[in-house]
Amino acid sequence: MNRVRTTFAALLLCGAGLACASEIKIGFVKPERLVKESAPAVRAMKKLEKEFAPREAELQKLGKQAKDLQAQFEKESLTMSESDRRNKEQDLVRMNRDLQRMQRELREDVNLRKNEELAQVVERANKVIQEIAEKEKFDLILQDAVYVTPRVDITDKVLKALADK
Repeated sequence: MNRVRTTFAALLLCGAGLACASEIKIGFVKPERLVKESAPAVRAMKKLEKEFAPREAELQKLGKQAKDLQAQFEKESLTMSESDRRNKEQDLVRMNRDLQRMQRELREDVNLRKNEELAQVVERANKVIQEIAEKEKFDLILQDAVYVTPRVDITDKVLKALADK
């Protein structure tokens, strides 16, 4: 809603008879590029990969064990007694349910941490954008637009500034 108001205010200024093209300096930033391509975002994703690698490896190991047990059960089920077969089936069902729960918990934890890390990246990017705006005397910097000419797109400048910090 703030972006709509800001854009509307800029349009009102232009329509009020001010010399819009020569006096108002407008910039544009693509936020999706900042959270994918910026140096802090890349570092954050590598940090998350490293942080969750042990749990992912453990889940892969457990998944392989479950498959191996399933294959062994299918091979031996014809020679087992009814009660042994039922007990093994229940064990396999329990193991698969635990594995699925652990996978779901891992996904939730990864998503939570990813959101935390990306929030820090966005905060850092916003500070850099403000610094650029003040330094280069921008009147308005937008993050959403239907059309943007490359002349006002300062995303590369922001990415470079983030890489330098």
